[in-house]
Amino acid sequence: MTARSSMARDFVALVADLKFDDAFNPYSDICSDFDRPDAAAIRRGNLVKALEAALAKGVESVWIARDLGYRGGRRTGLALTDETHLDAHAALLGVDDFRRSTIGPAATERTATVIWRMLTEIGKPIFLWNVFPLHPHEPGRPMTNRSHTRFERHACRHIVVTLLDLLAPQSVLAIGRDAENAMADLGIAAKPVRHPSYGGQPQFIAGVSEHYGLQVGRSTEETLSLFG
Repeated sequence: MTARSSMARDFVALVADLKFDDAFNPYSDICSDFDRPDAAAIRRGNLVKALEAALAKGVESVWIARDLGYRGGRRTGLALTDETHLDAHAALLGVDDFRRSTIGPAATERTATVIWRMLTEIGKPIFLWNVFPLHPHEPGRPMTNRSHTRFERHACRHIVVTLLDLLAPQSVLAIGRDAENAMADLGIAAKPVRHPSYGGQPQFIAGVSEHYGLQVGRSTEETLSLFG
């Protein structure tokens, strides 16, 4: 096992050990409704592969959002990535593929659609993460999304710090106010951009385009039209 592989596996094991009430850990938990029997192992493998690639090739940026969603990272083990965009994520990092851990039709997430239109246009190696790396849900309602609590965020501070120490990105983008506040609490310089949910797509696209020196072109206009 290479040093990079060992670091990636140690990091994923650190995340897999996290346990909170009303929070699904995709790297250790199994959903009885949608998951394959080995789903947690598949998702751990996806994250290990992504981190190994990022460590091997380096990343220009790390994008950090709030937490995993039930139609996205809960199913894939990859932040801001739904099953529809697994191939795009693999292409971005230059890996062979990422595996699906669920049964039935592939799920699509609105936020991931906007995120991946921009990532495709940027075309640079970027690693995606969340302040709270699990899927927090309402009590007794696993297929819902809720914001993580202050306690949950503070309990995961070491995860974010460890990741950024490993990757040493040139820049960090904080997607949404929660991520912005979390980076500020850690003393980490981050470019704040609006989260694309709740009508924030134009501001998100404008903020990302400004950071990377992009023109808002046809592909981003098509992204906006999807949700207009």
